[in-house]
Amino acid sequence: MTSTRSREPLRTSLSLEALARQRLCERLDHAAEHARRVDRRVLASVTVPLPADVDVSATVLSARRADDRFFCLELPERGGFALAGIGEAALVRASGPDRFHAADRECRALAADALTDDPAADPSAPPAAGPVWVGGFAFADHGGAAPEWSSLAPAQLVMPELSLARANGEARLTVTVGVSGGDEPAALVARVDRRLESVVCSSMPLLDPDPIFSSRIAGAAPPEHYEAAVERAVERIAAGELTKVVLAREVRVHSPRPIDPAPVLDGLRTAFPACYCYCLGTPELTFVGASPELLIRRDGARAQSVALAGTTRRSADPAVDAHLGEALLRSAKDREEQAIVARRIARALCPLSVWVTAAEEPVLVKVQNVQHLATPIRAQLADPISTIELAGALHPTPAVGGEPWERARPLIPALEGLDRGWYAGAVGWTGISDDGEFCVALRCALLRGNVAHLYAGDGIVRDSVPAEELAETEVKLQALLPLLV
Repeated sequence: MTSTRSREPLRTSLSLEALARQRLCERLDHAAEHARRVDRRVLASVTVPLPADVDVSATVLSARRADDRFFCLELPERGGFALAGIGEAALVRASGPDRFHAADRECRALAADALTDDPAADPSAPPAAGPVWVGGFAFADHGGAAPEWSSLAPAQLVMPELSLARANGEARLTVTVGVSGGDEPAALVARVDRRLESVVCSSMPLLDPDPIFSSRIAGAAPPEHYEAAVERAVERIAAGELTKVVLAREVRVHSPRPIDPAPVLDGLRTAFPACYCYCLGTPELTFVGASPELLIRRDGARAQSVALAGTTRRSADPAVDAHLGEALLRSAKDREEQAIVARRIARALCPLSVWVTAAEEPVLVKVQNVQHLATPIRAQLADPISTIELAGALHPTPAVGGEPWERARPLIPALEGLDRGWYAGAVGWTGISDDGEFCVALRCALLRGNVAHLYAGDGIVRDSVPAEELAETEVKLQALLPLLV
């Protein structure tokens, strides 16, 4: 996959108007003084309006430097929601069984002292305006130990130096600086000015429709390995050891040149406007995908999740497509798989909530290449638990793990023979108010130099047929393969 020149860019640099710059200067002075007193970093930020037509993801991806961390998350069908960030005002990492709680504790500690604008003074601001933590969590407590995942910790959240949020005809730019006691505020302001001057509102580069050199596709293991793993899982389920387990496989695309994530993300957001289209990068790698599955969204005392399980293909013929969807709704195997996920999510939310409600019947969720069974689940939280803690309470759902999880946990790596890394983990954002949302990291690829590692999995239950499960992973891989070969 290669890219061609960008669409005609908007040659407009970002900047802070005088009053916002003055606010930032004052906050940096106070932050430096406070940092010296408490002997730890203090965050200072300002948020200003942006033109609503700014392509925030394209702007961040075109401005990233070789040593930058960056992040993009879009859900085009939800009011054009987009969040993009670049640079690092603060970085939180954690690993092990306590990683969600440890990351949440550190994020909250940094947010407690942060000097920011009052969100109540800007009621029309889009979600994710203001200082935000962006990033996510690997699938396993110590996931991502394989060399290709190096530089992504099992839990990793970044407070970007610049974050751009857009939704519902509104857009905002937030500048955030991490201040230590020995920092000189004037030097920090000068650094912000240089960063802003280097960021130009841009458009995405286009995919090359006819590359000179083609890419090569190779499975990390032969297809027979996956079918054998499914067969062994079905035997365990038939023996009563568990009711469901999700098994994944990896396919690699070898490109003749380094893979540019920008046109890949652009292709995903165009093809999958109802999905969470994400792109998370470090100097060494990019993790990109389009997930149909919400793990958790928190808005004050309200929480939402979606139980997503059961998949079939799409058809260009509307009559055939409708028939496929109806067959999925009537499939006893897929309904069982879906019900397992819905029950677990509701059970996890109940101790944290005043009430939890789930749709009585699953509905069809249709994206470009597949359709799924989905059950929306809503809850009224009993206490102000954060988005990160909620994500930790739900992850992993049986949609990507298994039931019961205690028995599925050791079985998954033993049968798969791969390090999932962040595949089937959680990607998203949370603000310093603790609101936010995380999706399940599906339909994804890890881009590292000239190689793309693609991941796809399937839920295995008693009636699963190995060849059919392999075919379903092939369908899911088609979300990204056309953009990479």
